[in-house]
Amino acid sequence: MRADRLTSAAPTLAAVLIAGLLAVPALADDIKLTETGSTLLYPLFNVWVSEYTKTHPGVTISTAGTGSGVGLDQALSGGVQIGASDAYMSDQQARRNPQIVDIPMAISALTVNYNIPGLGSNSLKLDGPTLSDIYTGKVKMWDDGEIAGLNPGVKLPHQTIIPVRRSDASGDTFVFTQYLTFSTPSWEDNIGYGTTVNWPAVSGSLTAEGNDGVLKSVQQTPYSLTYVGVSYHADVDKAALGTAALKSYSGEFLLPTPDTIAAAAASLGPRTPVDERLTLVNAPGANAYPMVNYEYAIVSTKQANPDVATAMRRFLHWASAPDETNQKYLDDAHFIALPPHVWVLTYDQIEAIQ
Repeated sequence: MRADRLTSAAPTLAAVLIAGLLAVPALADDIKLTETGSTLLYPLFNVWVSEYTKTHPGVTISTAGTGSGVGLDQALSGGVQIGASDAYMSDQQARRNPQIVDIPMAISALTVNYNIPGLGSNSLKLDGPTLSDIYTGKVKMWDDGEIAGLNPGVKLPHQTIIPVRRSDASGDTFVFTQYLTFSTPSWEDNIGYGTTVNWPAVSGSLTAEGNDGVLKSVQQTPYSLTYVGVSYHADVDKAALGTAALKSYSGEFLLPTPDTIAAAAASLGPRTPVDERLTLVNAPGANAYPMVNYEYAIVSTKQANPDVATAMRRFLHWASAPDETNQKYLDDAHFIALPPHVWVLTYDQIEAIQ
């Protein structure tokens, strides 16, 4: 039974189908798989590995949160079996590496967080042009008229904004700079998007490696601001940082919640092509949070060892399965599951690993 025969009942049928796939004899020898990449996906990936290996003792999976850029590079070079990334391959990379596939495993989002002492529980409203002006140095103070105009009645401090960004090649940077690119013509014309970009020199700005690095930097630096993967939501709360409500394509100011993330995915998910390389940033439609992305496993469909290929297929099917157990893992990390029609594409791409 091919995945493309599944209907809207995909979640129920998927559980039966994948159970059958995984209920096969153990591999002859112990298998070691390696994963590296996205620090946004890293917390969830570690949960997947921990739970999976409890019931699959013949498989060992090593993980590392090194950034999406490293995940992409290592998957392309064959340095690891699984590269985790918030960013998909570029057209050029896809053409040069037809054996490499981008497989969405879940849907996530980015938050914009800030450290403004005394602001209280207010969630500042921010939009793409204002964030662009902060990261180019045009808007320097928290009480600048551009920010104040979005936040009437909020008492903003006359303090210098300290923008913090990733120093490593990052899928979070890819998503954040897509939001700026799609909402701000001057950013699109002069800087653009990518896992790394030619950031403008802004006096006082800081850089840090990984989500944990930028989060720590903002926590330690009053009046700073950054972008962080939503899987670090608990750490953001623990650090008492503010979370911005971002202006969406439809003009709403939205916080990242399961409903607003799902709305963005529902808006653009049906457009997902067979190779699943698609941005979900700045999705149209009501209640669609603007910084949403697929979380990819970047893998080669051509494996030298058939046992490794089998182990990869089983693990990736298990981790992407739309069942209640996996839903709990996603909920705990503030991710959402793939819509049924996208899961169908993911299923077929995993099956191509041989």
